[in-house]
Amino acid sequence: MARLLLTLVLTLFLSLPAAAQEAPQAPEPDRSATGGAPTLEDILRRQRGEEVSNDYRRDSTTDAQTTPQAAPALGPLGGASDSEVWRDLRFNQADVKVSSRGPADRVLVQDAGMWWLQLRQGPLATYGGWLLLATLGLLALFLLLRGRIRIDGQKTGRTVTRFQPVERFAHWLMAGSFILLALTGLITLFGRPGLIPVMGKEAYATLAQGSKWVHNNVAWAFMLGLVMAFVLWVVHNIPDKTDLKWLAQGGGLFSKGKHPPAKKFNAGQKIIFWLVVLLGVSVSASGLSLLFPFELPMFAKTFAAINETGLPQALGYGALPEQLAPHEEMQYAQLWHAIVAFVMMAVILAHIYLGSIGMEGAFDAMGSGEVEEQWAREHHSLWLEKLQEEGEAPPRRGTASPAE
Repeated sequence: MARLLLTLVLTLFLSLPAAAQEAPQAPEPDRSATGGAPTLEDILRRQRGEEVSNDYRRDSTTDAQTTPQAAPALGPLGGASDSEVWRDLRFNQADVKVSSRGPADRVLVQDAGMWWLQLRQGPLATYGGWLLLATLGLLALFLLLRGRIRIDGQKTGRTVTRFQPVERFAHWLMAGSFILLALTGLITLFGRPGLIPVMGKEAYATLAQGSKWVHNNVAWAFMLGLVMAFVLWVVHNIPDKTDLKWLAQGGGLFSKGKHPPAKKFNAGQKIIFWLVVLLGVSVSASGLSLLFPFELPMFAKTFAAINETGLPQALGYGALPEQLAPHEEMQYAQLWHAIVAFVMMAVILAHIYLGSIGMEGAFDAMGSGEVEEQWAREHHSLWLEKLQEEGEAPPRRGTASPAE
């Protein structure tokens, strides 16, 4: 379900080839000048992902069951010309026999990848980069206008245990691995245009190879941390009516002195939690598909489910492709992996800001696990009151402690 919802977010990007296939077909070009061979327009249309008829590849007047005419004296393939064999290879129609049994082993030429390359090098890198820069800019502007969110009341000097060691381990395992994955992913995507001019090809080749190794292996730590965080905190992140009041007051983030009541996690943290879980599951699924090429295809079935909703057709893009070559599955997986990763990076940047310089006392929660009692009272009053009732936190001064 998460994969389906996330795929809907950027249907525009992922439906470009399908949209082109649904477009009205242009009239067939005149191939008399090329003797029936592909023209420049054929090549350009195929690179744009448009449907190109292959009827011109063979003489329509020739019955395929009849014996081919005699080949030229130097023809090595009898009645079949070299050009026809290469066309069959290119369009994956040749009778190829291979010793291995992998799903992509018989595909010797993959002819539908130009749209993927152009999207990866163009809109994906451009919009993804701008998303991260815009996020950093907005956070800097918020800090400039709002300033650091301070503890308003008088500090008590007493602390409350907010997170146990196992909780902090799960958080830092997921956070640390994600930072490494984000950095190595950005090196892979932007390295050629951004780093090669600075460090040279040889140095970048070493960096890229190391980044790939780190990315592939640290991914397992991220997935483990994601599972641990979900198990530990899902019960505390179920939405309830207290979240509505928190959202109505903007969590007190935009006004000094406002502290809406909240339990262990407020509405903002719950939003971050579910975004990380849903996006993390999606990026992990596409990552596993890339770690085990051609073994875990997911997009053909996902596109079929989306087509049943009628959403792509309603948006005017036509039906998404439900029959994908193994290489196309990998191309979609790589694009989706990068798109989700960019969104996650923007979300995590906001989380890092509020958990560090953006809010006084917030880092202590995941640093030492202990928070100032006044901080807990201002930001998570309902949670603190529950701990005090259960005797897991010191009672508020002026309140009689329960009898032993």
